[in-house]
Amino acid sequence: MNLPENPYLLLTPGPLSTSKTVKAAMLRDWCTWDEDYNLKVVQEIRTRLTQLATSATERYSTVLMQGSGTFAVESVIGSAIPATGKLLIIANGAYGLRMIQIAKVLNIPFEAYILPETSQPDLAHIRRLLEEIPEITHLAVVHCETTTGILNPVREIVALAKEYHKITIVDAMSSFGGIPMDINEWQIDFLISSANKCIQGVPGFGFIIARRDQLEKCKNQARSLSLDLYDQWATMDGGGKWRFTSPTHAVRAFLQALTELEEEGGIEKRFERYSQNQKTLVDGMRKIGFDALLPDNMQSPIITSFLSPQEKEYSFLKFYNVLKDNGYVIYPGKISNGDTFRIGNIGVVYPSDMEKLIETIQRMKFW
Repeated sequence: MNLPENPYLLLTPGPLSTSKTVKAAMLRDWCTWDEDYNLKVVQEIRTRLTQLATSATERYSTVLMQGSGTFAVESVIGSAIPATGKLLIIANGAYGLRMIQIAKVLNIPFEAYILPETSQPDLAHIRRLLEEIPEITHLAVVHCETTTGILNPVREIVALAKEYHKITIVDAMSSFGGIPMDINEWQIDFLISSANKCIQGVPGFGFIIARRDQLEKCKNQARSLSLDLYDQWATMDGGGKWRFTSPTHAVRAFLQALTELEEEGGIEKRFERYSQNQKTLVDGMRKIGFDALLPDNMQSPIITSFLSPQEKEYSFLKFYNVLKDNGYVIYPGKISNGDTFRIGNIGVVYPSDMEKLIETIQRMKFW
């Protein structure tokens, strides 16, 4: 069977463009009770993810969780915070604000440090909060906020939290697999990401890479049955079985995606490609009159926000549709006080694709 060509390239932060071999991995069915699936696929994925995250593999374990990345975030927040705990949430975009929503729904005591979407967290302010509110037990922050593409100084934030002996939760949804890090060296207790981001798999599940001693503390603390992080880990550690029906096709595709990450040269090489994608995009867009929202020193290699043209004839929907007709799908802007659009730099995308995109934008009349 020949797989059809995709009608356009997804220049989004995920789901993103995947390889034909990742898609082809979904063309057979799997039994969730069979050892070929649980031992050779699920356990292999868990081992390889832990190895990607840290050299201190004996201290950490990986838990796979059905659903979107938000399901995985909610499983951590809902399982890791004890009844006597309090969570400090740092939010400079939609995904930090979503953690606040989760805490509210689950009735978890929290303190919110909310700042503008184009600003990075201030370490002095965080220190002041940790000193003034000693009942804080956990700190949560987003590494790459795809609201704008801003990269937060997570290593420094986590180091500060550890000065005050806090448990650290990092939403690395859009960065893990695309930006080098060792979560043991960075002192991250819970790292959360998703199959359909920088690993270049397909949607269907998220994953949590966490310290084993912190996973043990989650026992009997979950505020949800299906999102009980400890029970999911304990069941999965017992042979690769999921507690409830697993997204088998997405899981098998993810194993193929991990193989392709290794073949590319690992996270460091993928980071190089994504960074070159982003540089090629921004340099080219600036040459044809578009300004990036963020200064270069705040920008991640994951997704880039651009200011919309000021011409009254401009319409994002028209811009979007013309680009789609020419083989590219981009994202609308998401900031609350500005008119922007976003272009993703991750997935099976290369600098040559960015060059062709820029040529297309320059050639076409959008307004």
